[in-house]
Formats: sequence, C-alpha cells, structure tokens
Amino acid sequence: MSWYPVAPVAPVVEPVSLVQAKAQCRVIGTDEDDALDLYIASARAHAEAYCGAAFAERTLVARCDSFTDMARLPFAPVNSVTSIVYDDTIGTTQTLSATVYELRADGLDAAIVLKPGAAWPAVQPGSRITLSASVGTIPLDDVLHAMLLFIADSFDRREHAKAGDWTSLDSLLCNHRRGV
Repeated sequence: MSWYPVAPVAPVVEPVSLVQAKAQCRVIGTDEDDALDLYIASARAHAEAYCGAAFAERTLVARCDSFTDMARLPFAPVNSVTSIVYDDTIGTTQTLSATVYELRADGLDAAIVLKPGAAWPAVQPGSRITLSASVGTIPLDDVLHAMLLFIADSFDRREHAKAGDWTSLDSLLCNHRRGV
C-alpha cells in the first residue's frame, strides 16, 4: 500500500471551544486567547495523530498508486467521498464515477470498494490517484477530556513531559488508537 502525504484543510470548528479551554485553564479576559487557540489546535492534532482518527470535520486529500490501496484508507472516520481523480491510460484526467465504488465507513475503519459488477478503470502507469474526502467526528468525552488536559498542561507549563513518558493524555487516548 502506498499513500502519499495527506494535505489537510484546516477545520473550520475545533472540537474544544475557546470558552472550554479558558474554563479548563481558569483564564479570565482575552490576553491569552492567541496562545489558547494554538493549544487547542495542537491538542486536536496530537489526539488525531495519537488515535489515527480525525476529531474535527474537514476535507483531506491523499494520493495513492492503485485503486486497491483504497481497501484501507489512511484516515477515518470518513463522512463522504468528495472525488476520486485519476489519469487514464492516455494521460487524461478523469473523475471516477460514484457508480463504480462505494464507501464503507464502519466507525474508525474506512475503505473504498468496488460495487458488484464494476471494475476499476485502467490508469496511466506511474500516475497517482487522488482521493478527496470529508472526514471527522465529534470526539467522545474522554478524548475531549484528554484534549483539555493537553491544553491546560501546555498553558501551565508551556512544555510537556519528555518523550517516552506515559502521561494522562496517553491514558485517555490509548483506547481510541486506530491501526496501531
């Protein structure tokens, strides 16, 4: 399986609000808003990387070598497929018809498979297939709790435990890891 870098589009809405972060850190006023916004985004990104799941709705784009690489997508949960674009055998860019494939989005596992009786089209050798998909879900309470701990820890200490230390964050997120 060959997946090439996922190009994220920043989420419009973070799963933790500035109001929640301020309450967790016991902050009154707006002096720390910029720092808290950074910690919120960092907490979400860390939780997503740790769990292998998207916790804010947005569009992700990934490139792969073959349609068979889509048997397990590198991100989840997938809400919908925006497009699958490929170069046909003569190099013309084509958008794969949704009549050819179906999205199987079973919680934290996502795959794109052929519909019965369909066949993957031939692609130009060496070209990439580009998948655009809407991903993300509202995280469960323990994931939100982990994010709030990350935010408060970042705010209070402006640093985290050294690499390799098991933290409360790890304890709360370990049950939500995907494909590890």
